[in-house]
Amino acid sequence: MQKRLVECVPNFSEGRNMGIIKEITNEIERVKGVRLLDVDPGDATNRTVVTFVGEPEAVLEAAFLGVKKAGQLIDMRQHHGAHPRMGATDVCPLIPVSGITLEECAELARKLAKRIAEEAKIPCYCYEAAAFKPERQNLAVCRAGEYEALPEKLSNPEKAPDFGARPYDEGVARTGCTAVGARDFLIAVNYNLNTTSTRRANAIAFDVREKGRPKREGGSPVGKPMKDENGETIMIPGTLKATKAIGWFIDEYGVAQVSMNITNINVTPLHVAFDEVCRCAQNRGIRVTGTEIVGLMPKRTLIDAGKYFLEKQNRSTGIPENDIINIAVKSMGLDDLKPFNPREKVIEYLLEDANNTTKKLVDLTVKGFAEETSRESPAPGGGTISAYMGALGAALGTMVANLSSHKAGWDARWNEFSAWADKGQVLMTELLHLVDEDTEAFNRIMEAFGMPKKTDEEKAARSAAIQAATLYATQVPLQTMKASFKAFDICRAMAEEGNPNSVSDAGVGALAARAAVLGAGLNVKINAGSLTDKATAEKLIAEANELIEKANVEEAEIIKIVESKL
Repeated sequence: MQKRLVECVPNFSEGRNMGIIKEITNEIERVKGVRLLDVDPGDATNRTVVTFVGEPEAVLEAAFLGVKKAGQLIDMRQHHGAHPRMGATDVCPLIPVSGITLEECAELARKLAKRIAEEAKIPCYCYEAAAFKPERQNLAVCRAGEYEALPEKLSNPEKAPDFGARPYDEGVARTGCTAVGARDFLIAVNYNLNTTSTRRANAIAFDVREKGRPKREGGSPVGKPMKDENGETIMIPGTLKATKAIGWFIDEYGVAQVSMNITNINVTPLHVAFDEVCRCAQNRGIRVTGTEIVGLMPKRTLIDAGKYFLEKQNRSTGIPENDIINIAVKSMGLDDLKPFNPREKVIEYLLEDANNTTKKLVDLTVKGFAEETSRESPAPGGGTISAYMGALGAALGTMVANLSSHKAGWDARWNEFSAWADKGQVLMTELLHLVDEDTEAFNRIMEAFGMPKKTDEEKAARSAAIQAATLYATQVPLQTMKASFKAFDICRAMAEEGNPNSVSDAGVGALAARAAVLGAGLNVKINAGSLTDKATAEKLIAEANELIEKANVEEAEIIKIVESKL
């Protein structure tokens, strides 16, 4: 299951006093599960843009603490800077990264705004996707008149904040108001061109950007811009929605670029923008030589791009994640100007690496995994090995699917086998997660047994913890059984329809899947035996026995198919 991640980018009205900025970011960082990604202060704007990411509830807590602290430390009566502003925390947008929709982020933003108004006493407007009024989708409407206009706006019901509206007082004078919203992820990207001409780079930018270019008299590039009845310049829209773009020359690299902001990657994904810029550049006799990503991006941007380019080649998309990302990097030339390291540019990887304080079993070498299993410690044990056998069973079925997808003469069936390989990759990933989860379940039991037991209260707490940990240690191998059982579908399909030269591999996959189901079943039974809730124990064991019975049948039928083709 995809992890739910939200990015938050609050803008604080202080860009000169690093002590104040540090106090605010300290509040954000003290929330467990949040990763501070960037702190960007500006002296002229007297404003600091902070970026952090985490799971939704953790992000909401960190955002609230940061806004509250800013309201305590920043006095807007003393604030002056080049950037528009109306509060100590001027804006606080939530951005969906993975596993969560923009609509869900909008609801979270409203929840956050309400809490800020009630607990921190800072009035809040809701903007963009979180707006209650259509006109307030535009931040400029919420911030009209900036800080200086707040006395008048707070006295006008039509202009008052969505939460915390009250007559202008000393508290509001100090904190100002905050705009809390939700918006899609914005990707800043530059397309490298094999030209030094800024004019031609601009022409390509105007071809593609949503705003387009002015319509000129006589259709001439140098003709006078045409106006409508209101005196506004008539524009010819570009080909890419949700994009802004200009052309410029970069001295450092000695090339011109089309510099683009993609404001909604659901409307215009990165790979679609890349292909369109390439097309428009080619129409003008220019080539796109590569792509430069500015800042960070969600992983799905690269995954979607990699799969897009694989599908254009009629190649299977059911390959490991790293391979898909490498296809995206090479297809769009992300390493054209300098090395591109996904671990430093992808939000999920940054968060994952920050949270990986202990080494995972799945990160060991095959030899290291076997050696770790052989040691005198009881974990990793049979449940962990069962999960790994299930992963290998799924991997073998996936391998046959990929070989079949790329088999000479079977080009018309590549999509059929790619779909099976996609399913196999998802299943393999789930089972690899269960490799470490099974060991973690055992560790929980050991931790519970290590709890103090001097008083009756401590004994009761220890006993309850042991039972909870034991139940979890029973549920994890049952989950392994269910996941491993799904590998039979892939192995059967590949035995029946896949590349006949690899039919034995499908058979071995089925054998591994059966071993995984039966092995995990033994763990369900031994752990269920320690549960005091016998009704729950019997139910779990019955479910395990049913899966074992079905696995025996599935494996026998698949091996029969394999044997018939050898």
